[in-house]
Amino acid sequence: MKIRNETAVSEFLLLGFSTLKETGFYLFVLISIIYIVTISANVFIILVIKTERCLHKPMYFFIGGLSFLEIWYPSVTVPRLLWSLKTREESISAAGCMTQFYFHFSLGATEIFLLTVMAYDRYVAICYPLRYLLIMSPNVCTVLITGCWVGGFTAILVPCLQISSLSFCDGNEIDHYYCDLGPLLKLSCSETSSVEKLFFCFTLFIILGCFLLIILSYICIIRTTMMFPTASGRRKAFSTFASHLMVVLLFYGPIIFMFVRPSTGSLLHLNKKVSLIPSVVTPLLNPIIYTLRNHEVIEAMKKTAMKVNVFHGL
Repeated sequence: MKIRNETAVSEFLLLGFSTLKETGFYLFVLISIIYIVTISANVFIILVIKTERCLHKPMYFFIGGLSFLEIWYPSVTVPRLLWSLKTREESISAAGCMTQFYFHFSLGATEIFLLTVMAYDRYVAICYPLRYLLIMSPNVCTVLITGCWVGGFTAILVPCLQISSLSFCDGNEIDHYYCDLGPLLKLSCSETSSVEKLFFCFTLFIILGCFLLIILSYICIIRTTMMFPTASGRRKAFSTFASHLMVVLLFYGPIIFMFVRPSTGSLLHLNKKVSLIPSVVTPLLNPIIYTLRNHEVIEAMKKTAMKVNVFHGL
């Protein structure tokens, strides 16, 4: 049992990047631009998929779902980070900290599930092309994407309740820009080993379990693709899943580093920097990756842009 100062903590201080006082303004401007572009790009992709009938297909339905998710995922942490960089205000209430923790990890789990479903969509499209629209019917797509959200928000509920029941009474400084698990456990005067093990098992099951399903999907996809008789057919098949594979690698790399290991170690400070990739960088790159590698989306975006210009010209 940890023996610490018994003064209860009612609020936390998110130190964030307060040590970078001289470069804080430039960091604020850079992250502000990235965040605004991210939200705008993802909203535009949703608008394009919604308005252009040629994109009313299962693959684009899931891309639209991913764009919708990428609007909310960074919005849980980035605005608070920008506020801290701008005003030097570091305090956050205990309830606000737990709320941020829950939504950040719930949305992260939802994205993991959604990327897994998108891998399954590509598996069906390439391995069973003649039955693709039958298997991935609108009702099935709706059930799958709804299941991702329900599963994401349910899976983190138990660990979050466990963490919120801890006592915090040994300082209130969190060396992070959001309420992360490791820094919270360091501040707790309760016994945290069981909570840490529970969270580690949950993340191990969700992250590596879904990653294994994605790997199995791509093994089947690549095996089927290599059996295509022509090189052009193989290139076309590869182009349909290359974007998703890039997004998976970009998202899974940092989160495996951050969470598929014990949370309270000497690398906690490094976690803060690495976490900027899935929280800030990936939501910006996802729409770019999907649009630049997809001719249908590019053409649909041009049509939508022309319609918007005509509308403003009236």
